[in-house]
Amino acid sequence: MSTYEIHAIKYASNDERRRSDNFIGGDPHDGPMPMDFFVWVLKGEAGTFVFDIGFDEAMATKRQRRITRPVGEGLKAIGVEPESVRDVIISHMHYDHAGNHSLFPNARYHIQDEEMRCCTGRCMCHPHLRHPFEATDVTAMVGRVFEGRAAFHEGASEIAPGLSVHLVGGHSSGLQFVRARTARGWVVLASDVSRYYENFEQGRPFAVAENVSAMLEGFGTMRRLADSPAHIVPDHDPMVLQRYPASIPGLEGVVRLDLAPTA
Repeated sequence: MSTYEIHAIKYASNDERRRSDNFIGGDPHDGPMPMDFFVWVLKGEAGTFVFDIGFDEAMATKRQRRITRPVGEGLKAIGVEPESVRDVIISHMHYDHAGNHSLFPNARYHIQDEEMRCCTGRCMCHPHLRHPFEATDVTAMVGRVFEGRAAFHEGASEIAPGLSVHLVGGHSSGLQFVRARTARGWVVLASDVSRYYENFEQGRPFAVAENVSAMLEGFGTMRRLADSPAHIVPDHDPMVLQRYPASIPGLEGVVRLDLAPTA
């Protein structure tokens, strides 16, 4: 039975975020609610898979974010050379998930048909919908298609034994999450299906939504496919670093998600 180690690697932060920014309708108890940015690495018998690829320093400056450890450095810290990665899974094409264009020169990129339809079609005619996207990220992905380095998926699909992607939409029309078998059971890496624990635990949709109904339904889909709510890991919540053990003692900002939470 194939199982995976899963590492969450923090690469950036937005310390200015407030609670009223993070929920549709705001929050009656407004206050600071920082946002961390992660990429994920899954290591198993079938190989090493990278889930989402973050952004670089130039994009951090443009979007007023703070890089805490460049993605490439975070990968190398856990023994993964970017040039050796053969498979990258893209949850969706928003700027904080689809940048770092040249970091994985030998990888094939897994993406949903619906996401490419959206980010190359009429959806991008609307400023509100295209704001989280960057043209350079989209054109880079189109380039991979023509290089034969794109793998398209339509709905749920197995990437490797014990590793699958699941289309839910909501935040972005082609948003997918990852489900992986681990020693502690089936873990769901939510990506932006749920940015914070509060989103899926309390049924509160995040403020950036292409389809609110799909976002809310996505919470239920994750619950059905994870072994328990404690097996669901949100995307941007700083609590992830507090709840899970360090991947390597003394290495800050990198934790093991295949191990049981410690808090």
